[in-house]
Amino acid sequence: MMNLYAWIILSALFFEFALNLAADILNLKALSPDLPAELTGFYDAATYRRSQKYTRVTTKFGIVTSTLNLGATLIFWFCGGFDALDNLVRTWRLGPTGTGLAYIGILLLLLAIFNLPFNIYKTFIIEEHFGFNKTAPRTFILDMVKELGLAIIIGSPLLAIVLAFFQYAGDQAWLYCWIISTIFILFIQFIAPTWIMPLFNKFQPLEEGELKERIMAYARSANFPLGGIFIIDSSRRSTKSNAFFTGFGKNKRIVLYDTLIERHTIEELLSILAHEIGHYKKRHILTGIIISILHMGVIFFLLSVFLTHKGLYDAFSMRHISIYAGFIFFGMLYSPVELVLSFFTNMLSRRNEYQADRFAIETTRLPEAFINALKKLSVYNLSNLTPHPFYVFLHASHPPILKRILNVKRMLVSQEA
Repeated sequence: MMNLYAWIILSALFFEFALNLAADILNLKALSPDLPAELTGFYDAATYRRSQKYTRVTTKFGIVTSTLNLGATLIFWFCGGFDALDNLVRTWRLGPTGTGLAYIGILLLLLAIFNLPFNIYKTFIIEEHFGFNKTAPRTFILDMVKELGLAIIIGSPLLAIVLAFFQYAGDQAWLYCWIISTIFILFIQFIAPTWIMPLFNKFQPLEEGELKERIMAYARSANFPLGGIFIIDSSRRSTKSNAFFTGFGKNKRIVLYDTLIERHTIEELLSILAHEIGHYKKRHILTGIIISILHMGVIFFLLSVFLTHKGLYDAFSMRHISIYAGFIFFGMLYSPVELVLSFFTNMLSRRNEYQADRFAIETTRLPEAFINALKKLSVYNLSNLTPHPFYVFLHASHPPILKRILNVKRMLVSQEA
């Protein structure tokens, strides 16, 4: 029987699906056959048509996968899958924590298996067709094995601790879990650059030469001590280009894709790197970590409130109040709140991108190089140049390329005035 919890969760699932579908449809309709004037000279007609086709194909594929995921979730729910799995793992007599690990682990494994064909199709059919994929089947399989290994070695102990606290620690369980998880996040941030990321890619220090000299000179002028500048062999998996900042303290690293090095001039690379340093100097990374930690605390507190509500379990036809199953059900109940919060976090992220752009322009004084870098990135990544505003509002963590370019030009005009 459907109760209030069931109706709320069901409505949230359909509302989020409908919202995403509307955004996708509007985004497809916003595709313009005319190349924006700002990109003249960077796109030829064939490449521009290809970028639009890439947007159409990936968007339609996303609609199919989200539809099938929603359907599978509803079938599993209304066929009593959550309760059947709970009854099965209880027969293994692993104790509350072991049973919880088995229950959640199996659900995650089933989800991964269900989505595996979609991931294979996206990687080896869609990305291959558009010239992006460089992932060998062996690399694809090894990546999955490594991800599973990390989940078991790192994720399982944390989940076991959280389950144990909620099982035995009483009203203060959420607080203990928040503290432990915060320490865990900071620890992962610290070890990721040197221990986790190298499991998937090779990190080579940037060779001596003009590029390194220019970067080091810029870092000194920006008062940004670098732990290292590394080139990542991203071309093993994709031809797409990017750069990112990782780590903190003495482990700070700037990482440049090898595909980025191949396609950009020294001035363009310097402006891209300055943008990444801008995120650090403007405290965007620190702010993001603090927001994530506070958000996690709110989630743990609300989880503690709803975890013992029998109605939440009745909504999924559960015969037992299983703390571990409550984690899954609360996640589905909380999803509308998460959706609304994502609007604000995306808005903050887009604002941060503009600020990092301004930092790069002001500190390198290479505005044309930065604009050219943005244009090249859009070409080589087949970016959608005309996304619909609603799609941007709903999904985009970065402003559209054209808006970033126009914003840089406005900055230059205001500086000259």
